[in-house]
Amino acid sequence: MIRDQEMMQELVTQIRAFVRDVAVPNEDRVEAEDRIPDDVAAKLRDLGSFGWSIPEEYGGLGLTSEELAIAFIEFTRCSVAFRVYGGQNAGIGSECIIRDGTKEQKQRYLPRLATGELIGCLALTEVSAGSDATALKTRAEKIDSGYRINGHKRYITLAPIADLYTVFARTSGEKGADGVTAFLIERGTEGMTPGPSTPKMGQEGAPIGEIVFENVVVPDEAVLGGVEGMGFRTVMKALNKQRINLSALSTGPAIRMLDDAVAFAKQRRQFDKAIGEFQLIQAMLAECKVEVEAARALILETARKRDRGEDVTMDVSLCKYFSTEMCGRVADRVVQIFGGEGYVKGTGIERFYRDVRAARIYEGTSQIHLLNIAKNLLR
Repeated sequence: MIRDQEMMQELVTQIRAFVRDVAVPNEDRVEAEDRIPDDVAAKLRDLGSFGWSIPEEYGGLGLTSEELAIAFIEFTRCSVAFRVYGGQNAGIGSECIIRDGTKEQKQRYLPRLATGELIGCLALTEVSAGSDATALKTRAEKIDSGYRINGHKRYITLAPIADLYTVFARTSGEKGADGVTAFLIERGTEGMTPGPSTPKMGQEGAPIGEIVFENVVVPDEAVLGGVEGMGFRTVMKALNKQRINLSALSTGPAIRMLDDAVAFAKQRRQFDKAIGEFQLIQAMLAECKVEVEAARALILETARKRDRGEDVTMDVSLCKYFSTEMCGRVADRVVQIFGGEGYVKGTGIERFYRDVRAARIYEGTSQIHLLNIAKNLLR
């Protein structure tokens, strides 16, 4: 659902200008410094990407699912770090609050998340809780002044630099989803210690890290939505939307890599001709184009279904599985087309190859999504 075509086109124009004039020229700098520099972060705030999905009454743009997918496809035609830092608030950094937060929680946090004053993150994953998210061991004990939280999270995107953490902990002895509660905890809360950036394969500039909770005391008002035991259901609702987002976020890099490969195939010469004249190179380019357009069509149709209020439980798994796997295949073909230049640093292709690999793991591995698809088919 696109509410205003003129507004949407203007936003796309602004995003393309940011990618062309700010993001792409700073890709090597971000990788070298392993952070988003302050001047680039300021331009991200000017772009307004932090608040794209946050309702207008809280200072965001309130984009529909389709509008947000289009924006993310455009926004991600550059190094992945920009969209992680500048786009997380428009996804998992705010979605739980948007969906189930109390009026007071929304008023307190959403306006500052929309401007980028606060960076939000989702703290769910643990050593024993990955694909089986209900296996988390972080516990929140009810006390007179609220809750006392103890536990350990890891692989949390932007944890080292975030300001607001949506933390999931078990508040009862019940197994499964019913005993999980979500808490909103601000940086600096006594006993909560975010660790340094965890070294990883790629996505420099977009840190992940651990968070340790040692007798962290939070008030009752920190319970997301004010209701104990609803945390797992809240995060599943948020992830249903985020999986459309992540699909779009995986399609932008594929488009960028394909564009670079087409340009390279036109200018790179071997055997006295441009390599783009060789049919095997043409086949790899064509395969990339087919998959990119199939992913785009699937994402936009799923987004429209969500905007119409339809059940997209299986659709989002279809999107996430196909788009992230597609992006990996495109990256592999493009490295092959570039040959030695694709393997060494300098063109940026090897950076994309490393960066996009994570998308097939987080927010549900490809294998988990295949199981989700099969369960829905057989239901």
